[in-house]
Amino acid sequence: MKRFLLGAATVALMAGPAFAAQTHVNLGVALEPPNLDPTAGAAAAIDEIVYQNVLQGLTRIDKEGQVQPSLATSWDISEDGLVYTFHLVEGAKYHDGADFTADDVKFSYERAMGPDSQNAQKGLFEPIESIEVVDPATVKITLKRPTGNFPYKMGWGDAVIVDEASAADNATNPVGTGPFKFKDWAKGSSVTLEKNPDYWGEPAPLDSATFKFISDPTAALAALMAGDVDAFPNWPSPETLPQIEADPRFTVVRGTTEGETILSTNNAKPPFDQLKVRQAIAHALDRQAIIDGAMFGSGEPIYTHYPPSGPAFVDLSGLYPHDLEKAKALLAEAGFPDGFSATLKLPPPVYARRGGEIVAAQLAEAGIKLEIIPVEWAQWLDQVYKGGDYDLTIVAHTEPDDLQIYTRDNYYFNYPGTEVRELMTQLAAEADPEKRIELQKAVQTKIAEDAVNGFLFQLGKTVVAKKGLEGLWQNQPTQANDLREVRWVE
Repeated sequence: MKRFLLGAATVALMAGPAFAAQTHVNLGVALEPPNLDPTAGAAAAIDEIVYQNVLQGLTRIDKEGQVQPSLATSWDISEDGLVYTFHLVEGAKYHDGADFTADDVKFSYERAMGPDSQNAQKGLFEPIESIEVVDPATVKITLKRPTGNFPYKMGWGDAVIVDEASAADNATNPVGTGPFKFKDWAKGSSVTLEKNPDYWGEPAPLDSATFKFISDPTAALAALMAGDVDAFPNWPSPETLPQIEADPRFTVVRGTTEGETILSTNNAKPPFDQLKVRQAIAHALDRQAIIDGAMFGSGEPIYTHYPPSGPAFVDLSGLYPHDLEKAKALLAEAGFPDGFSATLKLPPPVYARRGGEIVAAQLAEAGIKLEIIPVEWAQWLDQVYKGGDYDLTIVAHTEPDDLQIYTRDNYYFNYPGTEVRELMTQLAAEADPEKRIELQKAVQTKIAEDAVNGFLFQLGKTVVAKKGLEGLWQNQPTQANDLREVRWVE
């Protein structure tokens, strides 16, 4: 009898951790975020951890790319399109116990619009004229002009709602209203979230989740095979996919992202301020060779800043086809018959480091000699994105519906774009879907004609996960790893 009881106890001890593991997930991500406040940083790595999990907005963008209610259960729009009345969730609380009210919406948006705003997408809030708290559960927002996609814009991670009392500490200790609470940030290693037991909405199946930072593709494969990581929402090593697909322990799901991978160009810095030089670069690029060499075929060529899967897509592949002789001729016309030298700063992602080597080789054939300068992500944000200290760089812009970046003052492209600004002003005020599509097509075309950047490829998304883990998004219409539906199944 004692032997039976001992055996049962041993089984219970062994089963305990195994059972607990089914409510926890370890996710591998390539980049560690610089902070955990999406209202104070441009890095997609921030949103990929906290957006929709910890911090929420009035609206949210779902896995299909559609705008959905979140902290606002519904909204009314005045006939002239200028006044949005948002009806808020009642009874929602922040993770520290504070009540969520309309005052938080007013504070969050006015903070984002303010002169001291650190919001990387401050332009999202530019159409707002005023914000009025009607009552604790109702907020009225008046716009300067009709803005047809205003609810969609308020679903970006940059527009999450925060509490004034805790906002200053969100960079290291984010306090939100979401289904998960921030638990721990082991710098250089991981961020752990735990279930919010007092969540106002549908509880998440998981009790906790840890995002592990693994930038090296070889280390990613080792972590997956050893069981240290349960899934990678964005697999960083495309060349190993055949090996993983042949392993019955894993599932592989291919999808798309909003990530336009571009050879970002400093349009204000000679000789890149010359259109013919930028056109020469466009002709020198062999996009499919970059995709095949750097991404092992994962990705789709692009010729402007817009996803091929988007409703307003226009095929501009014939504008600047790969043509080395044409590239050399344009350089000669621009005053560089023997080419010139420049620098190429490359952040850590595989698409940038590997792609950059191929891009440098291709431009060298046309006479443009590039010095490759590897930089860490924090350096890239400081030197390139904020400081504009670069000639060329490679990065994927993963924000949804982001043509508006080509109209920003002091943006790192330094693109004047007068005609694009006029078109985008019309687009911002247009509510008719068909007219919006025509304006988006016009913007895409003008950006491509001006060869503002070297448009390379649409970044693919490949989910690699252990069998039995479900709910990770196949596609990435916004910068999110939404954990609300992630669960283990038998």
